Amino acid sequence: MTEALVLGGGGVGGIAWTTGLLAGLAGTGQDVTAADLLLGTSAGATVAAQVGSGLGLEELYARQVDPALQAAEIMAEMDLEKFAAEIGAATGSAASVPELRRAVGQVALEARTVPEAVRRAVIESRLPSHGWPDRALKVVAVDAESGEPRVFDKDSGVPLVDAVAASCAVPGVWPPVTIGGRRYVDGAVRSVANADYAGGADRVLVIVPLGATEPFPSEQPLERVVEELRARGAEVVVVTPDEASQAAIGDNALDPATRRPAAEAGRAQGRGLKLPWSRA
Repeated sequence: MTEALVLGGGGVGGIAWTTGLLAGLAGTGQDVTAADLLLGTSAGATVAAQVGSGLGLEELYARQVDPALQAAEIMAEMDLEKFAAEIGAATGSAASVPELRRAVGQVALEARTVPEAVRRAVIESRLPSHGWPDRALKVVAVDAESGEPRVFDKDSGVPLVDAVAASCAVPGVWPPVTIGGRRYVDGAVRSVANADYAGGADRVLVIVPLGATEPFPSEQPLERVVEELRARGAEVVVVTPDEASQAAIGDNALDPATRRPAAEAGRAQGRGLKLPWSRA
C-alpha cells in the first residue's frame, strides 16, 4: 500500500494546527509522517518540508508552542473583506480559471510588500533543514504571469527554501518569489491542497487547516478530486479543524500569535481521531 500525506494552506496558524494534529495522531500510535509522498501547498509546504527534515514531531511541535524556538515571523494584518474585494475587482472579467489565476498573479506582482529577501529569511527560519530530503516531497506554487502551476521537488534544481517560499507567497500579502527568472505565488491560488498530485497512492490523508472550501475558483476543487481518487480505488480521508481548532486559528491565520493555541487545539483534535487504516 502506498500512502500520501497531503497538507493544505492555512497561514502560520495552519502550520501550527497541522503540526499539532500530526503530533496528536502520533501520540495515539498513528504516525502518518512516514508516508511515501509528502505533498504541500502554502502552509502545508512548510509542514511537509519540516516533516521531511527528519526532525521528530515532538520537536516540531515545540517549535510552535515554545517562544524561544518559534520562527521569526512577520505580523501580517489581513482584512479579509478588503482582500476579497481587491481580488474580486481584479478577477471580475476573467473568462476562465487560468485567466483568473493570471489576474490574481498580477495583483501579487503589483502589491507593496516586504522585500523578497526579508520574506525568504522567514522561510529559512521555519525550516530545520534547507536541503531537499531523499524521500518524495512535492511543493506546489503558481506562476504569477502565466497562471500555470509548478510542482517543485528534489529534481527540479530549485532550493527547498525558494520552493517553500513560493508556495507560501500569499497574493497581495507577501512578495512573489523569483525562481529562474519567473515569479511565483501561493499554490493555493490553484487549489487549497492540490490533492490531484497525489494520484496513484492507495491511501491519501488530506489535512486542510482552513477547511475544504477553495479560496479561489479551481479546476481541481478538493471535493471533486477526492471523489475521483476514491473512484480510482484510493482510500481518502480529509481532516478539517473542529470547532475548538477553528476558534484557536481565529480570523487571521497569518497572525503569529495564533501558533500556540492552534498547535494545542490541533494536538487535542489529533488525539481524538481514529484513521480507518490505523492499527492503533
